Amino acid sequence: MSLLKLFELSGKKALVTGGAYGLGKAMARALAEAGAEVGLVDLSEKLDEAAKELSANKHLVAAIKADLGNRKQRKDAFQLFIKTFGTIDILVNNAGITRRHPAEKFPLQDWDAVLEINLTAVFELCQMAGKIMLKKGSGKIINIASLLAFSGGVTVPAYAASKGAVAQLTKSLANEWAAKGINVNAIAPGYMDTPLNAALKKDRKRYRSILERIPAGRWGQPQDLTGTVVFLASKASDYVNGAVLVVDGGFLGR
Repeated sequence: MSLLKLFELSGKKALVTGGAYGLGKAMARALAEAGAEVGLVDLSEKLDEAAKELSANKHLVAAIKADLGNRKQRKDAFQLFIKTFGTIDILVNNAGITRRHPAEKFPLQDWDAVLEINLTAVFELCQMAGKIMLKKGSGKIINIASLLAFSGGVTVPAYAASKGAVAQLTKSLANEWAAKGINVNAIAPGYMDTPLNAALKKDRKRYRSILERIPAGRWGQPQDLTGTVVFLASKASDYVNGAVLVVDGGFLGR
């Protein structure tokens, strides 16, 4: 097989959560451009617009509206994806939320909301996709962790805890499924210029301190993840299992 064909995704069926904007949309676009048929699962009002935009170049992209914090809705969304595409080859667990409070004041309802979407939904979607992939003997699962899987952050204890858990969940699933043809890996983005970090960027002092620690000299952009997600979704990564690939402009190495 030629080198370029290793990265081709023609005919593959990919589900991307949180795909209406930001990192999810950029990764969904990359998968579609590599040849995959893509289902976007999101609650955002931008969902239909994103699916239409990504379909413009004759890529098959479907919009599936669901609140991933609602257990029934996410099960229904997954079943609708399977009904629409017939199977699943690639799962990208990108959807995530955060809440910011000093740890001593952090409301439990916010803790529960963050863990439900960032961790429990990730596990359940891995589980549902995994059952199908195990029967086929192949599949690619890509979880989106975070730089905060390695460091604790400030005023985001639930987010940091959830992303640390996603990294460990990724390794745990890889231990069980690698020998059965399923690659489970994670991407850990660094500080990205997305709506999730809008509040952080407004804190000019904190923003400058972060920027000064990034050797690349800038915050990340959604397109910085596109090559990584295509690699992990393709045959090029067939011997990559349980990895947490950091895409952070060198922040951790500082």
